[in-house]
Amino acid sequence: MCALTSHRPEQLLLQCVEPLRLGHQGLDARLWLDDATGSRPIAELLAGPLPGLEPEPGSTASTPGSAACVVDLGDGAAVRVELRWRIGDALTELERNALEQALRDRVVAALEVERLQLALGRLAAAERLQRALYSIADQASDQGDLSELIAGVHAILGGLMYAENFYIALVDRENEVFRFPYFRDCVDTQGPPIGRAIPLADYRGSLTEYVIRSGQPLMGPSPELLKQVGLLEQNDSFGPQSVDWLGVPLIRAGELFGVVVVQSYDLQHRYSDSDRALLTYVAQHIATALERKLAHEDLERRVAVRTDELRVANLALRAEIEERHRADRLQAALFRIAELGSSGGSIEDFFAAVHSVVSELLFASNFYIALHDGANGALDFPYSVDQFDRDRPKRRLGRGMTEYVLRTGRPMLADRAAIDELVRQGQVESSGTQAHIWLGVPLICAHSTVGVLAVQSYGDERSYERRDQELLTFVSYHVANALERKRATDSLRQAYAELERRVEQRTEALFEANRDLRQQITERERIEWQLKHAALHDALTGLPNRAYLMTRLGEALARYLVSSTDCFAVLFLDLDRFKVVNDSVGHLVGDELLKEAGARIAASVGRRGTIARLGGDEFAILIEGVEAEVQATEAAARIIEAMELPIRAGGKELYSSVSIGIAMAQPHYRSPAELLRDADVALYRAKANGRRRFELFDEELRREALLQLELEGNLRRALVRSEFEPVFQPILCLHTDQIVGYEALLRWRHPQRGLLAPVDFLNQAEESGLLEAIDWQMYELVFAQAWQLLAQGGYVSINVGARHLRSASFVPELMRMLSRYELPPQRLRIEVTERSLFEQPELARRLLAELRELGVSLALDDFGTGYSSLSYLHQFPLQVLKIDRSFVEAIDQPEPGNAVAVLRAVCALGQSLGMEVVAEGIESFDQLHKVRELGCRYGQGYLLGLPKPVGQLIAADEHEPTAVAEG
Repeated sequence: MCALTSHRPEQLLLQCVEPLRLGHQGLDARLWLDDATGSRPIAELLAGPLPGLEPEPGSTASTPGSAACVVDLGDGAAVRVELRWRIGDALTELERNALEQALRDRVVAALEVERLQLALGRLAAAERLQRALYSIADQASDQGDLSELIAGVHAILGGLMYAENFYIALVDRENEVFRFPYFRDCVDTQGPPIGRAIPLADYRGSLTEYVIRSGQPLMGPSPELLKQVGLLEQNDSFGPQSVDWLGVPLIRAGELFGVVVVQSYDLQHRYSDSDRALLTYVAQHIATALERKLAHEDLERRVAVRTDELRVANLALRAEIEERHRADRLQAALFRIAELGSSGGSIEDFFAAVHSVVSELLFASNFYIALHDGANGALDFPYSVDQFDRDRPKRRLGRGMTEYVLRTGRPMLADRAAIDELVRQGQVESSGTQAHIWLGVPLICAHSTVGVLAVQSYGDERSYERRDQELLTFVSYHVANALERKRATDSLRQAYAELERRVEQRTEALFEANRDLRQQITERERIEWQLKHAALHDALTGLPNRAYLMTRLGEALARYLVSSTDCFAVLFLDLDRFKVVNDSVGHLVGDELLKEAGARIAASVGRRGTIARLGGDEFAILIEGVEAEVQATEAAARIIEAMELPIRAGGKELYSSVSIGIAMAQPHYRSPAELLRDADVALYRAKANGRRRFELFDEELRREALLQLELEGNLRRALVRSEFEPVFQPILCLHTDQIVGYEALLRWRHPQRGLLAPVDFLNQAEESGLLEAIDWQMYELVFAQAWQLLAQGGYVSINVGARHLRSASFVPELMRMLSRYELPPQRLRIEVTERSLFEQPELARRLLAELRELGVSLALDDFGTGYSSLSYLHQFPLQVLKIDRSFVEAIDQPEPGNAVAVLRAVCALGQSLGMEVVAEGIESFDQLHKVRELGCRYGQGYLLGLPKPVGQLIAADEHEPTAVAEG
C-alpha cells in the first residue's frame, strides 16, 4: 500500500478531502508518509497561504481550526492526513471527532480503491506480458527465417516498453566470434554488418562485448556505463552514445550465447528497474525462441546437406548399378565364350557364336576374325560378316589396318580422319570399302599376337568409344584363350583317338601278360598263406604257436573286460618226464610223441578250445564260453584220461602222463601274459603235488606267486647290497678228530628276517636265474676269507650248480678269482650233484677234467639221492663221495631199513675206487660211532661242528675243544 501512495499521492489526497470542503471554507490539506526513514509530506492541497502549517514531525495532536487522522499501512509505515481551515466557526470536540472519523474513513476507502486499481493495472500488465510471450513462442514456430523471428520479437517488445532502438548479438564461443542477426536504430542507421561473423576482439571495449564477457546486465547512460565498468570512452566505430542503454544476456542451459539490447537517445524515454526486470524476463523467452529457431535452421541445413549427399550417392549408386549390369553382361558373355571354347563343335561354329556374343555388347554387324599364318607369311580370315565386303579371301601380309594391329600388338580405334592420317604417313594402305570408324584388337596367346578381332561402321549413326575399345580388348583375351583351348581340344581329341588305338593294341598284349601275372599272384598268395600259417603255427604238430595263442587270448580278455559273461579259461600243460623219453629213445621218437599228444589234447578239448604248442613239451589251451570252473576242470580231466593210453611211436609203445595248470579269467588281469603266467604257476603246483593231475590257480597260489615275486625282488636288492655271506662247516677226519677242510655254505642276512638258510630262498633264486650271480658273489667272499682258515693246511669246499657246468667261461673266471686272492687250486674242492651232471654229461665231463688238471679236487655231493649210477664214478674225474644225510639220519631210527647196508656198500665202494668218503649230517654219537664202524674216514655235521662265520671259527679253535673230543 505504501508503494501505491507513491504513484498518485495528489489524486489520493483529493479524493479524501474534496467532500469535506463543502462544509468548511478555506480548508487546507496535507498528506504525510511516516516510515522507518522518518516523516515526510508527499502531497498537499492549499486554499491559500497557511503560515505555520507545518507541525512538528510526528505530531498528531489537533489544534483549534484543524483535524487529523493516521492510517496504519503495515510493515512500520503509516499515512497521515492533516486539515486546517481559517474561515468558519470553531468546532466543538464532538464535531472535531466526527470530522476526524469521517476523514479516516475516506482515507481508508481511498487507499483501498487505489490498491484495487493498482492490482488491476498489474493484472493487465501481466496479461499483456503473457500475450507477448505467447506471441514470441508462436514466432519461433513460424516458417520464417531468423531475421523475421527477431523482427516479430522487436514489435512485441515495443508493446511492452520503449524499444525503438533494438538489436541482438549472438556469440560463438568456440570460434571467438559473434554476429548481429538483427539491428534497428533510429540514429545509427548504418550499424554493424548483419549476419556476418565478427571477431570478439574487434568489439573489445564496447558495452555489448562487456555483457557477453561478464554475463551481467547493464542499464544507464552509455558514457556513465563505460566509466562504471572501467572501459575507455566508446569510439564512433561502436555507434553513437545513448541517453539510456539497457542490455541483458541471452542464456541457454546455463551458457551465454548472446545479448539483447535496447537504447534511447531521448531524455523523455528512460529505463527503470522494472524495465530491466521485464527485459531480463523476456530475454529468457527470446533465448528459448532463438534456440528453437536456430536448432530448426541447423536441422534444415543438415537435412539439406544430407539430401545433397544422398543425391550424389544416388547418382553414384545408379552409375554403379549400371556398371554392374554392364559387368554382368560382360561376365555372362565371357562365360559363354569359355563354354564355347570347351564345346565339341567346329571352329566355324565357335567363331559364329563369338560373333553373337560380341553383338550383345556393342555394334558388330561388320565383324571379322583374322589369324596370322606365320609359316606362310599370310593372313587368314576364318570368319567374316560385313555389309559390303562379304568375302575376305586369305592374303599375304600387307599394310592394311589389320596388319597394323598385328604388327604393333596394340588395340586401334580410328575414325576416318585417323585412318587417312595413317595412310598419309605411310603406316597403312587403304583397301576395300572405306569405314567411317574402325576398331581392332589383337588376339594374344602366350605373349604372342596370333590374330586380330575387328568391328567397323560405315555410317555416322554408329560409332565406337574408348570404353568399347576396352570392352573388346577384354573380350579378346578370353576369345584368344578359348581359341587356344579349342585348338588344344582338337589336338587332344586327335591324340585321344591315336591313344585309344594304341591302348587297344596294348590291351591285347597286357591281357596275355595279365594271365601270367594272375598265375604268379595266385602262387604268391599261396606262398604268403603258407608263410602266415608257418608264422602262427608250430612246424612239428601243425598246432597254433605262442604268437597265435597270445593274439586270441588278448581278444578274449578284451571281450571279457567289456562283458564279464564272456568268461574263458587258460590251461597250461606239460608232459611228465618227457626229457627221459627224449634222451632214452631219441628226438625222432620224442617228436612223434609230441604229435600224438597234440592230437589227443585237441580231440579232448573240441572245437570250443584253441590249443597251441608253446615249445618243447609245453602246450596251452584257451577254452572260451566257460560259465563255471567245473567246465575247465572237466576238460583237464579228459586230457589226463586221454594221455593214460599208450602211444605208439617209432615202433615203441610209450606212456606219458600230463600235468595241467588252470587259470580262470578274472577282472584284475590286464594282459594275456598274466593269465599264462598264473596257469604256469598252477602247473608247477601240479608237478610238485605228484604230477598226472591238474591244479586250479587260486588265491593261495596268487599269494605264493606274489611272495615269490617279492622274494625275487628282495634277492635282486640283496645282490646289489651284498647281503649274502658265507659260513664254514668243518670236515673232520673221524680217525684223528682233526679238521681237514671246510665246506662253505650260503647264508642271507635279511634286513628284517635275520640270517636265512638256503632252503628259504634257493629255489626262487634258481628259477629267477639269480643263483649264478649269487654264487659268484659267494665265491669271492669265500676266497677272500679262506686264508684265515687254511693257515694250518686243509681245503675249502664250494658248491657248483648245473648252470656253471654249462658255461664255457666258468673255469677261466674261477681261476682268475683264485689268482686274485692267491688261493692255490689244490686248496679248493668243488662239490656237484648227480642232477647237475645228468643235464649235459659231455660238457660237464670236459669241464671237470679241466678243473682236475688244474689241481682242483672234485666231490659228488648227496650221493644216493639221485640216479646213483655207477657209470658216473668212472666217466667223471671224481675224487670224493659225500653220502647224503638221509642215510646217516636213519641210523638213530628204530627201523633203519637198508640205510646201514647202503652206508657199508658206499664206504666199501669208495675204498675200492680209491676215493674219499664223507658222511654228511652226523648229529649224534651213535651216528658217529656207526659211520666209524662202517669204515667211513671223514664226516661233517652239527655234532662235529656248526656252520659259523670265519671269525667265530677261529675264536672257537683257540678257546673250545671239539664235540668229538668231549664224546
